[in-house]
Amino acid sequence: MSRLTLLAAPIMAVTLGLAGLSGEALAQDAAAAAPTISNGDTAWMLTSTALVLLMTIPGLALFYGGMVRKMNVLATVMQSFAITCLITVLWFVIGYSLAFSNGNAYVGGLDRLMLAGMDMAKPFVIGDGLAAAVTNTIPEPVFFMFQMTFAIITPALIAGAFADRMKFSALLIFTALWSLVVYAPIAHWVWQPNGFLFGLGVLDFAGGTVVHINAGVAGLVAALVLGKRKGYPEQNFMPHNLVLSLIGASLLWVGWFGFNAGSALTAGPRAGMAMLVTQVATGAAALAWMFAEWIGKGKPSVLGIISGAVAGLVAITPAAGFVDGKGALVIGAVSGVVCFWSATSLKRMLGYDDSLDAFGVHGVGGFIGALLTGVFAKISVANVEGAFASVLKDAPDTTLGLLEGNASAVLIQIQGIAWTIGWCAVVTFVLLKAIDLVIGLRVDEDIERDGLDLALHGETIH
Repeated sequence: MSRLTLLAAPIMAVTLGLAGLSGEALAQDAAAAAPTISNGDTAWMLTSTALVLLMTIPGLALFYGGMVRKMNVLATVMQSFAITCLITVLWFVIGYSLAFSNGNAYVGGLDRLMLAGMDMAKPFVIGDGLAAAVTNTIPEPVFFMFQMTFAIITPALIAGAFADRMKFSALLIFTALWSLVVYAPIAHWVWQPNGFLFGLGVLDFAGGTVVHINAGVAGLVAALVLGKRKGYPEQNFMPHNLVLSLIGASLLWVGWFGFNAGSALTAGPRAGMAMLVTQVATGAAALAWMFAEWIGKGKPSVLGIISGAVAGLVAITPAAGFVDGKGALVIGAVSGVVCFWSATSLKRMLGYDDSLDAFGVHGVGGFIGALLTGVFAKISVANVEGAFASVLKDAPDTTLGLLEGNASAVLIQIQGIAWTIGWCAVVTFVLLKAIDLVIGLRVDEDIERDGLDLALHGETIH
């Protein structure tokens, strides 16, 4: 069963208000349909896991590394690599348990500390023992690894907001604490059958709220707490090597097929459609940003088109398992234009220094994608592998998104966005202030002026 099927129970029982069909019945049907491990699904998920890891190292490392000044390149790529290592260990020890063991409606328990009790030979059951438990066709170690790559890239995205000015020691402490008290609980809320946003019917196929809104809001809070870079915006902070950034963006694009199509958790039609809409939305967003910049500034830039592509990837993420190509085209075009505005005009109007536009692209793109998922979600796409078959048998007129007549879908998406923003913003602020009080967040002024590479890591790129 896919994550889409995992979402089907609360969507059908709560969001759509369907009569005469219990969550228990849905869960029983889902479990009966996939009682054994599928080698094909497992192979696809192993591939998807590698693709998503590729997004952080080397994808995000190069994307961010090319956009900073030459004296901070090593410090920037070091952040992505070190976060990958740190979250790998934390996810194994406790992060996975907090996110995906049953626990309560707000956080998982400690059942899976260091993967205690894992049976690698059986199909993995998400929410085992719960009424809405869903049996998958892959073993738990594969699901664990796939979700680990999501937990890795989310805090790595945040680092773009405070590039050029945070201590490496502060970064490590913040990343560790944030992943446990912000990322893991929100992942539990949205993707675990016991989570309260799951129960509301919030649609997030591959991480619009859990990854992108979460990272974008945390990045904005971090940028505000740390303050502007010395000399910003008067001095020149232009990227030192856009070839690196283009390579990084290209790796992100390719890796995103694992991110979105892999979130089907099966090698089937849902994965195929998720891949299709990911490509369409990304192309549309890249062109929309490029033309908006061309009209507004007179020239289309490399930085603009690759930023637009990433904006499209972000916006289609929550919608990938629910919309068709037409919906993807609109989501991509809207995200490209709005994210261009947020990363340029909005940032300038409000005066914050989001160094590499973590909030402008991931936060705003995540908002757009999550909201428009509620508009363009289609039952025909959601039911492509029969996840809604029982519902449609009893209620043939069932709808999913606003354009199909289900206005409540947008309101539910807004609730998911609001809860994510609220928890992430407050806890991120508290963590940053506490770390600043204990060890300090920001490097000394002379280090910031001369560059982080040599001062923090004792190395230079030449």
